[in-house]
Order: sequence, then structure tokens, then C-alpha cells
Amino acid sequence: MAEKKALVIGGGIAGMQASLDLADQGVKVYLVERNPSIGGNMAKLDKTFPTLDCAACIITPKLVDTGGHENIELLTYSEVQNISGKAGAFKVKVLKKARYVDIDKCTGCAACTHACVLKNRILDEHNEGMGKRAAAYISFPQAVPLKATIDPERCLFLTKGKCTMKCVEACGPGAINHEQKPVELELEVGSIIVATGFTLDDAAKKPEYGFGVYPNVITSLQIERLLSPSGPTGGDVTRPSDGESPKNVAFLQCVCSRDSNTNVHCSRFCCMQAIKEAILLKEHNSDVEVSIFYIDIRAFGKGYEELYNRARDEFGVKFVKGRIAEIHETKGKNLITVGEDVESGSVIESEFDLVVLSVGSVPNPLPEGIGLEIPVWRDNFYQAENPYLDAVSTSVAGVFVAGCAESPKDIPDSVTQASAAAMQASIILEDR
Repeated sequence: MAEKKALVIGGGIAGMQASLDLADQGVKVYLVERNPSIGGNMAKLDKTFPTLDCAACIITPKLVDTGGHENIELLTYSEVQNISGKAGAFKVKVLKKARYVDIDKCTGCAACTHACVLKNRILDEHNEGMGKRAAAYISFPQAVPLKATIDPERCLFLTKGKCTMKCVEACGPGAINHEQKPVELELEVGSIIVATGFTLDDAAKKPEYGFGVYPNVITSLQIERLLSPSGPTGGDVTRPSDGESPKNVAFLQCVCSRDSNTNVHCSRFCCMQAIKEAILLKEHNSDVEVSIFYIDIRAFGKGYEELYNRARDEFGVKFVKGRIAEIHETKGKNLITVGEDVESGSVIESEFDLVVLSVGSVPNPLPEGIGLEIPVWRDNFYQAENPYLDAVSTSVAGVFVAGCAESPKDIPDSVTQASAAAMQASIILEDR
């Protein structure tokens, strides 16, 4: 009997859950993740709603289980190049990009990251650009695999051939290899799960808010990194312009969401994420004033309405029904918001020292031209063949979708759908 094998594309919380569910059934899983570590967006969060539990405490065991499972082969820092064949007999080409580090030798000691001459010179993607890293880096402290990567677009040796090579001197095991080449793998699998996740849309699409122009206008994921003890400020929320603690913070909802000029869909998690972040800000500093400008508060899940009420009644978060039309900056880098208050029917002008944009999510697409044509729904989310009865099966036999690749959703819904996709994918393998 042939070995049962499956491919999972995307190593976020949905991809990890699907991989673990398949692996526990004895299926050989190839988990392909384009970043150096699995974990996805959840690895960037400080707390989760509605319980305000530590996000790292939830995801770290999942990372360890995924990385250590005997039936899961991690293909991080890799991308799918081509898919051909049919259900039960897919052929997949995967490109493993060069890390310029021998992961069998690397111990994850991070000596190279401290020795790199570009330390604290490169914007850190994991910290959403709020912190800086070196050309040799480990994505985050709980990264799986806990191995260094050298950024080929920033490394002075790889780009210019000129460097003092301090990273090589610092690496005791001799793991750094600037001559390493990409490797193309050919895999054969019976079923495929697409769990490519999401990214936040570009807030610069709303130029009236000044994102990228006014330093104290940031996104919801950026404030997550500021709130996190593992973030660039150690959990102290400070203004990017001057490093001072904000005293008056505004959250603007539905940025690039529910908007015919950007994305018409609701991203679902943004309201609760803003409420959670507002509470965390108040817990860090009870004197900070927090206002949330919203169209509708969508507290749809278990315990969500209670958290909304708690933010308003216990923590004193101010909720203003209305949309901000524009933001201007003062000479002191404070921000003047101009918008509507629907309940009073008036135009309101307020001053804040930090504005957080709750930017809507957009799906991460598969690379073009790989040979896998999954129909897309509105705003480019992958479409399930029958979303009312089976939200994971696509019109391509043997190919399933899970998590925010299919539609915007929160963590519990992503995990639930991933488990459903794993079960459907395993049925395909049993039938062949």
C-alpha cells in the first residue's frame, strides 16, 4: 500500500492545525511556508480575545508539536512552484530558498544576529516595521525551526561582496554558508490544503488618514507588537515620533473594509481586536483615554459581547458611532481627526496623540502560474464549491481551503475549518 501523503500550503494557525490533524492519522504531511518560521499572524499577537489569554502561551505548544511531529516535514522559507496531476496523484515542485545557513549545524544561538554589522539597521517584518533587525536574523524567540536566516537582499557580502564577515567569525558551529544554493524538490501527494492566510491591506489606500506620512498613525498589528513583551519596546506602548507614552488614543474601524473603493467585505475580527487592544492599553496605563470610532460593532462570537460591554463599562473606553473623514497633523505631531458622530448628528473634531487604523484583511494568493486554478470569490478569497454545506472543498478535486484564505475569520473559526479540511483531505487519501 502506498504511503498516504498530503501537502499543506501555509504555516499559520490554520496550516498547523490541518497538518497536525492529518499527521495524527498517520498521513505524511509536507508543510510549506514561505517565511523562515511557521506561526503566521498569530505569532505576532500579544493576547487573544475574548479571554485575553496570552497568545504565545497558546501558539507556542502548537509550534513545538508541529515542528516535532514525526509525520510532518517542515519546508520553511520555501514556495510552491508548480502543481500538476489530479486527486490522489498530485505532483508538486517546491523551491527551498537558500537560507545561507546550514540548519543541521545551526543551534539557534543567535550569535550571528548580534555580530552582524547591520544589526538594528533593517526594518523587522515580524515587528511590522516597528523594530529593526540584522541581515542575519531569527524571526522571533519562539520560531520553529529556531534557525538563523541571512537576508540575501540586505547582506553586504551577498549584495556587494564586501563585508567584514563578523557573522562567520561568531558562528561556533560553522553553520553560515554564503555559497548555499536554492534546492528544488519534487513531491507526490494525494491531497492539498491551501491555508495561505491573510495580510492587512495597504492603509495608504486611504491617504486621508496619513498612514506612512504621519508617524503616529499606525495599524492594529503594529500596536500588537508594541503591546507585546517580546516586541521592540518590551511591551511599553510609545509614540513612534518621540518615544513618549500616548495619553489619548483613537481606533478607526473599517479602514479598507466595507468600502466600495477598497474591499467590500467585513474582516470580522477587527472590532474585537480593537476592543482587546483598547483594554490592554488601559491595563498598561489606566490614565490613557481611548476612543473607538465605528460603523457597527460586530461582536458575533461567544464571549464577544461581554468583552465589548466590559471595555465600555469597566475600562471606560469611549465608543463613537461614526466614520472619520480625514486626519491632520499638528506641529507637535499630534493628530486632529475630523468626522461624524451619527448619534448626535454633528461633525466632530478631536485631538489624539496616537491613531490606530483597524485595517481590513486581504488573502495571500498562491503564486501565479503554478497550475492550480481555484475559483475566487469576492475580494479574491478562495471559493468553496458549496459554502453552505461544505466550506472547505473546492471545485478542484482533492484540493481544500482553510482559514483566512477562504474568508476572513478569527482564530477559533480558522482552527475549526482547518480540522474540517484535514478530515476531507484524509478521506481523499483513504479512497485511493
